[in-house]
Amino acid sequence: MTERTQGAPGFDIQEELKKLPDRPGVYIMHDGKDAIIYVGKAINLRRRVHQYFVRKIGRGPKIERMVEQIARFEYIVTDSELEALVLENNLIKEHRPKYNTLLKDDKTYPYIRVTVEEEYPRVQFTRKMRKDKSRYFGPFKSAWAVRDTIDLLRKLYKIRDCSRVLPRDIGQERPCLNYQIGQCEAPCQGRIGKEAYRENVDRALDFLNGNYAPVLKMLEEKMLKASEELNFEDAAAWRDLRECVLQVSQKQKIDQSDGEDKDILAMAQDGQDAVVQVFFVRGGRLIGRDHFFIRIGMDEEPQEILSNFVKQFYAGTPFLPRELMLECAINDQALLEDWLSSRRGGRVYIRVPQRGTKEKLVNMARENAEIVLRQDRERIRQEEGRTIGAMQELASLLGIGYISRLEAYDISNTSGVESVGSMVVFEHGKPRKSDYRKFRIRTVQGPNDYASLREVLTRRFEHGLREREELEKKHADSRLGSFTNFPDLIMMDGGRGQVNIAEEVMEELNLSIPVCGMVKDDYHRTRGLYYRNVELPIDSHSEGFKLITRVQDEAHRFAIEYHRSLRSRAQTRSMLEEIEGIGPARRKALLRAFGSLEGIRDADLESLSRAPSMNRGSAEKVYAFFHPQEEKSAADGYGQPAETPSSSEGGENR
Repeated sequence: MTERTQGAPGFDIQEELKKLPDRPGVYIMHDGKDAIIYVGKAINLRRRVHQYFVRKIGRGPKIERMVEQIARFEYIVTDSELEALVLENNLIKEHRPKYNTLLKDDKTYPYIRVTVEEEYPRVQFTRKMRKDKSRYFGPFKSAWAVRDTIDLLRKLYKIRDCSRVLPRDIGQERPCLNYQIGQCEAPCQGRIGKEAYRENVDRALDFLNGNYAPVLKMLEEKMLKASEELNFEDAAAWRDLRECVLQVSQKQKIDQSDGEDKDILAMAQDGQDAVVQVFFVRGGRLIGRDHFFIRIGMDEEPQEILSNFVKQFYAGTPFLPRELMLECAINDQALLEDWLSSRRGGRVYIRVPQRGTKEKLVNMARENAEIVLRQDRERIRQEEGRTIGAMQELASLLGIGYISRLEAYDISNTSGVESVGSMVVFEHGKPRKSDYRKFRIRTVQGPNDYASLREVLTRRFEHGLREREELEKKHADSRLGSFTNFPDLIMMDGGRGQVNIAEEVMEELNLSIPVCGMVKDDYHRTRGLYYRNVELPIDSHSEGFKLITRVQDEAHRFAIEYHRSLRSRAQTRSMLEEIEGIGPARRKALLRAFGSLEGIRDADLESLSRAPSMNRGSAEKVYAFFHPQEEKSAADGYGQPAETPSSSEGGENR
C-alpha cells in the first residue's frame, strides 16, 4: 500500500489526516483550483477519510480519478449520523460536485406535516417542506418508520386522515372506515368538538416535539403483555412500532421548518487567537460554512470580538440574511440591527437562542470553531493570508479601503467568430463559481474586443440595475442575484484600452466602481496592475500578486472554455445538418441521447434506432453517414450466400 502525501500549497494531507476526529460528520474534497469535487458523510470521519488516501485495489476507476485530483479536504462535525446524512444532501444540491451522484429533484427525505392552520388539523407524510403555516418535523432517514409512526399517532389520538374540508363539509357524508374501527372520532359528523379535537392534536404535537417517553412506555408494556400471553405476532407488531418511534425520535437540526435565511455565528478563543465559525442556512437548510481566523487583544471580551466581526464581515458580504443567530449578546446590538436592516433593505434580527434546535445549532458551530482553532490554526493563518489577506493587500495597493467582492472580465474569439465574454467573481479571495456568467456577443461583428467588452459590461450592469429596481418596488425579502450584487472592484484582462472602456460604461450608468487592468508581459505572464493611468509596481512574490494571477487565469480559462464549447457545438450542428432527413428535432434528440458527435458516430444501429424521435429509417441514414464503407460493403454483399465473408461482415455491422 502507498499513501498520498501531496496536496494544495500549505496543506499537508498526511498531517491533516492525523487531525481528523472520531466523530460523525461531512467531509468535502477540493481539487487544485479549490472547486468542490466530492461531498460525503461518515459515521467516523477519521476512518472514512483515511480510506481515500491509502491505495486500494478494486475501488473503481471513478474513485481513483477523484482521489488523484484531491488537493485538500475540509469537514464539518455533526452530533449524529442522521445530521451528517441531511447535511451531505444539502451540500450536494448546493455545490453539485463532479463526482457525486446528483439527484434531479428535492424528494429525498420524508417529513411529518401537521396542518395546524386548519380548524381540524391532519398529520401527513410529505417529502417537501413548503413555506406555509403547517408545522414540519424532520427530515427523517426512514420513510417506513415515518409512515408507521403517523399511523400510530392516528390510532392513539384519533386524528383524521381524510381530505374533507372541515367545518364546511360537516354532516355531508357518512363517516369513513376509520371511525368504524375506532381510529377516528368523526369530526366530519360533528361527533367531537373543535376544542376537544385540538387537545388530541396538541398531544400529538407534544409527542413530535420530543415527549416520547409515555408512548414508548405504553408500547413496551403492550409488547411484554402480548409476549407473556404467547401472542408473539402482536408482540412483534408492538416491537416494530416501538422501533419506528425510536427512529423518529432521533432529533436533527440541519434543516429548519421555518424556511428562513439565517447565519449562525459562534466563536472559539485561545489567548490572542480566535476563530469565528459561520454556518449559512438558506431556505431553512444548512448549505455550507466558513471560518475566519482573527487576531484579538488580550483584554477583548467575546461580545466585543463578535460585534467587531459582524461589522467587518457584513460590511462587505453581498447577501444579508433575515436573522443572525449568535452565541451571546453583542455590543451595540440595536444599532447594528438598524445598520444591517438598511443595508439589506428589509428587517434584520440579531438573536441569541436559549433553547431548542437553534441553540443546538449554535453549539454545533462553536464546537466546529473549537476544532478548527485547536487543529488548524497555522494552516488557517496561511489560508487567510492567501485569500482575505491578499484582498486587503490589493485594496491597500489601490487605495480603495476594502474589497470583499471583485469581478473580472475577458473576451475570447477566433478572428471575430463566436465572440464570447466571461465574468468571474471572487469573494473574500476565493472564486464564487455560482456567480460566474457567460455572455455571447450579440451586437459586434468581427474581432473588436473593445466593443465586445462594452456590450458585456453594459448588459451586466444594466441587468443588475433593473433587478435592484424590481427589489425596491417589491420591498421584498428576495435573495439577491449575482447581477444584483455589485463588486467593490472591476478587473479587466488588459491595460489602458480595456480600463477606459469599463470606466466609460460606469460613467454612463452613474456607477462609481473602481476599475483596474491586469497587465501581462511579453511572455503572456501577469506583470502588474494598471490603475488611474498608472501601472502600479507590485511584488511578484506577494499574496496580492498571486491573487491577481489567479483571477486573470480564471477569467481567461472561463472565456476560452465557453468559446470552445460554442465552436464545438457549431461544428457538430453543421455536420449533422448534412444528413438528409435529420431535422432540428432529431439532431437535438441525438445530441441529448449520445452527448457528442463522437457518441453518435460510435453508436450502433440498434442504439440509434432506440433514441428519442428516431426510427429505423432515420437511424440507417445516420449510421450510413458515419460508416459509408461498411454500408457499401453490406450493399455489395446483398444477396450473396451467407457463408461469404462480405455478407457475414455486412450482417454483423447491420
